[in-house]
Amino acid sequence: MDHTQPYPEEYIQDILRSVKTIAMVGASPDKTKFSYGVLRVLHETGYNMIPVNPKPGLETIRGIKVYPGLDSIEQRVDMVQVFRRADDLLPVAKETIEIGAGVLWGQIGVINHEAAELAEAAGIRVVMNRCPKIELFRPFWKPKLHLSI
Repeated sequence: MDHTQPYPEEYIQDILRSVKTIAMVGASPDKTKFSYGVLRVLHETGYNMIPVNPKPGLETIRGIKVYPGLDSIEQRVDMVQVFRRADDLLPVAKETIEIGAGVLWGQIGVINHEAAELAEAAGIRVVMNRCPKIELFRPFWKPKLHLSI
């Protein structure tokens, strides 16, 4: 897939309809961080969220058990969402393959074409530079970026 082009709406919608369990790599307990807000909305929408953060002593976020890495999660993961730097997407893609998740999703600004190629070669669907929280509401909200302020 050409990740420099807009994703077909059906592709994004199919992913968001089919996944149930999402591991969020880079989840933060800080309520002012964007990852916290995304985790909250996805969790409240009904997704089984699994925060992943190796920070020592961090046990829960929003009452949800935090795991230090993808390899320590004891249940099936449908999607790995990445709130890390673009350079970190390649090692996370390798871990995503190892745990058998079906989707690798890079948050806004997280773009790594080598990671996408590796994941897709393993049969994993990839989305980069998008936010699932925004995409959930896209059918009802179309930005009008051409309007002046």
